[in-house]
Order: sequence, then C-alpha cells, then structure tokens
Amino acid sequence: MTEVSDREPPRRRVPGPARPVRPGGRRQPGPGARPARRPGTPRPAAPRTIRLGSPRPRLRMIGLALTLVLAAFVVRLLQVQAVDAGTYSAKAEQNRYVVHTLPAERGGITDRNGVALATTVDSYDITADPTMFTREELKVADGPEQAAALLAPILGQEQEDLVERLRPANKELRYVRLARRQTPQVWNQIKDLKSALTTKAETDKSVVNALAGVFADPSSKRVYPGGDLAAGVLGWVGADGKGGGGLERQLDKTLAGEDGKIRYAQSGGRQVPTAGSTETPAVPGSDVELTIDRDIQWAAQDAISEQVEKSKADGGYVIVQDTATGEILAMANSPGFDPGDLAHADPNALGNAALQDAFEPGSTAKVLSMAAVLEEEAATPGTHITVPNRLKRGDRLFKDDIDHPTWYLTLNGVLAKSSNIGTIMATGELGKTQAEANRVLYSYLRKFGLGGYTGLGFPGETKGILAPPEQWSTSQQYTIPFGQGVSLNALQAASVYSTIANGGVRVEPTLVRGTKDADGRFAPSPEPEKRRVISEKTAKTLSQMLESVVDDEEGTGTKARIPAYRVAGKTGTANRVDPDTGKYRGYTSSFAGFAPSDKPRVTVYCAIQNATEGSYFGGQICGPIYKQVMEFALKTLQVPPTGAAPARLPVTFKP
Repeated sequence: MTEVSDREPPRRRVPGPARPVRPGGRRQPGPGARPARRPGTPRPAAPRTIRLGSPRPRLRMIGLALTLVLAAFVVRLLQVQAVDAGTYSAKAEQNRYVVHTLPAERGGITDRNGVALATTVDSYDITADPTMFTREELKVADGPEQAAALLAPILGQEQEDLVERLRPANKELRYVRLARRQTPQVWNQIKDLKSALTTKAETDKSVVNALAGVFADPSSKRVYPGGDLAAGVLGWVGADGKGGGGLERQLDKTLAGEDGKIRYAQSGGRQVPTAGSTETPAVPGSDVELTIDRDIQWAAQDAISEQVEKSKADGGYVIVQDTATGEILAMANSPGFDPGDLAHADPNALGNAALQDAFEPGSTAKVLSMAAVLEEEAATPGTHITVPNRLKRGDRLFKDDIDHPTWYLTLNGVLAKSSNIGTIMATGELGKTQAEANRVLYSYLRKFGLGGYTGLGFPGETKGILAPPEQWSTSQQYTIPFGQGVSLNALQAASVYSTIANGGVRVEPTLVRGTKDADGRFAPSPEPEKRRVISEKTAKTLSQMLESVVDDEEGTGTKARIPAYRVAGKTGTANRVDPDTGKYRGYTSSFAGFAPSDKPRVTVYCAIQNATEGSYFGGQICGPIYKQVMEFALKTLQVPPTGAAPARLPVTFKP
C-alpha cells in the first residue's frame, strides 16, 4: 500500500532558449536579465567581522592567582600571629626594649666635722649595641667606621679601637662599653650629635644615623676634694666602681649601696616615652664619718712630707691619736698619691704605709721595758744604775749610740739618755733567770698590742713580728728590751704611748665614728674594746719619766719642747732592715709622746725611714715634727696650757 503525501510535488524548472554567447565566451543577456556591471567599477567588499574569545577563562585564571596569593598571606599571617607568635614577640621585645643598670650613688666619706674627704658626682658609661651597626640595620657597610670617626675625638680614644669593639667577633653580642665614667658634658655632646643625625636622616634618605646604637648608662665618679690628703686612709675606687684600697675597700659594701634597673622601649636609639617603662630604684650607699680631723691631717701630712724631702728619705709617717678615746685624728704618709689620679701615682706609694710597714722601733720601745720593770716593782725611777761604756752579754758586746765614760744614772736617767746598756741591765731584774725575764717582758709587749692587729681591720695591715720568748736568739734576749729584734707598725707604736697617757688603759684605735644612711639616720660605731695593761700609778710614773726626755737638758728630746705645755716623749734611732735585701741598711728615726703630760689629750708618733741627708737621729729630725704637729693639734682642739710645773725626776746620781 502506497502512502500518499499531502505535500506538493516540486516544480520543475523548464529550460528557456539558450542565451547567445558573445565572442570571447560570454553569453548575451537575455530578456529580463540584469544589466551587466560596467567594467572598472568593482563592487566594494563587505567589512570583515572579528569575533573575540570568551573572557571567562581569563577571569578565572586571574581569580585563581589572587586566591593563591591571598592564601599565602593568610598562611603566613597565621604562622606569625598564631604558630610562632611567641618567638616573634620575643624578638620584637628584644629589639625594642633595653635594660639599663641604675648605679647606686656611693656614699661619701667625711672627717669628724662633716668636711667631705671623698664624694661622688654624676657620670656616664658610654655603651653600644654592636648589632645596630651591621649592614642589615644601617644599610651601609661601614657603620662601625662612621660611628668611630664621630666618637673618637669626643671620647679621646683611637678610632681603630672603637671600630674593633663596634664590630666584635661575636655577632650576637649586644652590649659593649666604649668608655667609663664620662662627664655629663661628654654624654650631652654625643646625645646632641645623635639627635642631629636622626633629624637629618628623616629628611635625607642618603644619611644614616651611625650613632643610633650608642647609649649611656648613668654612673658615678669618685672625687677627692683634698687631692692626696689622707689618701692612704681613704684608698681609691677602681674602674669597676668598687673600692680598690683603704677604707674604700674595707667599707665597700656600706658605701656602695644596691644598684637598680630600668627597662624601657626605644626606637632609633631614643626612648619612646609613651611605651611605658619599669624601674627598680637604686638604694644609695651610706655616708661614713671618720675620726680624722681634716685640719690636723693636713698639718701632719705637710710636716712629714717636708722632712722626708729635706732628708732625702725613703718615706715617713705621722699618727695623731686622742689619748682617751683611741680615735685617730690624723694618719699621714709620705710619699703619698692622689686617689683621683692613679694614672700618675707611684705604685710603691699606694697603700697606707703607717699600717702596712713593719719596722724595728728602736728606743721608743724602751718605755715598754720601763713599764714592765715598774709594774713588776723590779726598780723605781730613782734606782741607781751604773752604766759602763760596753756590756758583754752572751756572745755579744753591747754599747750605747755614743761612746761615753761610765754613767751613773737613775732608772729615770736611763730612759732620759736612752741608754741601751742601762735598759738591758734593768730588764734583767724581771726574773731570777734571763729566760724568766724574757717571758715577763714578752707578756707586757703583748698586753700593749705588739704582735697583734690593732683592731682597725684595715686592708693590708701588718701585725709586726714578735716571736715567742723561747724562740728569742741569744742576741734578741738583750736587743728586744731596747727595740731591736722586734717589729711593729706606726699605729701600734702610737697606741703604746696613748695607753700610758690614758692611765694604763689601752683603748682599741678607731678610724670610723659612724655611718649615716640615705634617710639621714646616724649609727655610731661600736664602742672600742678597752683593757687595763698597767696600773694608773705606773702610768703616771712613766709620764713623769718621759717628761725628763724632753724637759731635762740631759734628755735626747729637747727639740720637742712646746712653750707653756708639759710634754712627755721619747726618741728612737734604730737600725733599719731593708725590705728589698732583708739586711740592715740605714736607720729608722722616730719620736713618740703625748701632751699635756699632766692631763694628756693628744698622742703624736713620727717615724722617718732611711734619711740619707743631714742627721738621722730621731730627736733631731722627728722631734721638730712632733712639736709642729702637736702644737697645731692642741690649738685646733683648744687644749689649754699646762698650769703645773713638771716633776723633774733626777737623771743622775753621785756614786
């Protein structure tokens, strides 16, 4: 069955008559044909349209790239703020915050009247952080060189040395000290230059602040207003700010106080005031008041310095002591030094020779023998002693300092004329045997303080040399009574005479009256130890005998006389042990005494070591020093003149 379509069948095109063909192969147009185009007038071509690709792939690519970048930032931000927050915070704190020590102000040292002997002024330690001079920080390779060139003329240092410290081998080192204890003017100069560079660097990017890593730690500088006055007593403060000698060292903890700390934020080397800070305040040291009287100290130092120079001596010392209290009013040494200028000081002069030198006292120690003889009632001041020109004892032949015919002396005369032979004979009566006499004499030497420390606790103090009596050699048995074969320091010698002046009671010497804290509270020093050595009667008798040394024309200490005052004293001239060779060379010349002898107030002891020009006898070169210093001390302390006449005990007798 055939399906019939509803569509019309396509029409067939009936071909028309053929168009004539022109010569050349072209057909002739037929009826109704479009006119042919004219030759030479071609039809203009239609404009060509360019179709663009879709923008969506590109946008997707850009979006993906931005997403990856933002994701990287987010990951890094999480790492910085969450994962490694503590590490970066610590680094920021380290770079931003600095910690400086706040040095405690060192306490001052004054004399007994409050006059400053050692004080402290403000200063600065110039420091630097080497990590702030690196190429990474300053963006220049020669940061240390630029900083050193600016600092060298201000600090007075070599530029190369500063560069070496600003570029240390340890790359992590963050603190170096460039200069210690500079004046405020020096730091202000550096600070102004540093500020100027910071300001210029803000406007001119080619300028770097080479001093941004330079800082200053507040510090202090020790000043001694009197120069070399009492330098041996005071000592000095070292570059580390600690006491290096004398009382500065002995009382360092008291004087130093406790340092504090300050922590603050900084930027570009300057403190950020709005960032806050934490501070632990420093605790100032206490002031120390000495027993020294500045004026008496000056008089003693001037007198001994002049005589040491005049005698071309190795050195000398003078002690001035209050007989009743044991307080030391002066302790002078020559040569001395300026504790504020140690760079120009003689190393051999540093220290306190009056306490650190051990020497044989010579005849000034005869008063110890006389004290033992009187206290043991072996003799009286009037006991007759026939003194020959020579005396044989043991394996030696002893003599006095001068040849003389036989002297007929009282015990008082033996002391007045300073007879070695007479002293040997008198002390021989202390026991039934020489060994027993030695033990008795030794006990008195120890009671008076020989062979032991004075009680000051002074750095480097010597206690001298006093061997037990069983160790005394044959010669020492007879030389120790007149001050040879035993050694002591100058303060021990002075203390012997103060004990006699104080009625036979030894008062431990003192140098410090007390301390005053930052609040002004004064704390007196503990009372010094006291002990009776000899009876008051013996002490009074000894005082009268010592007057004969000065007042009687037969005495050896006439140059120590002081008008209107009764003076008790004793000369000494001893063979001196050379500390370099250990052999005897030269002499120790000395004079010791107190005044007024009837109401003692002041003791003065003087010694000169190895006088090489002029006289070397103690009465000749130390007697005048005693007089000069004693007169000044009596006037300074306003001690009235003596009213009573001297005892004038007999010196000689007629056989």
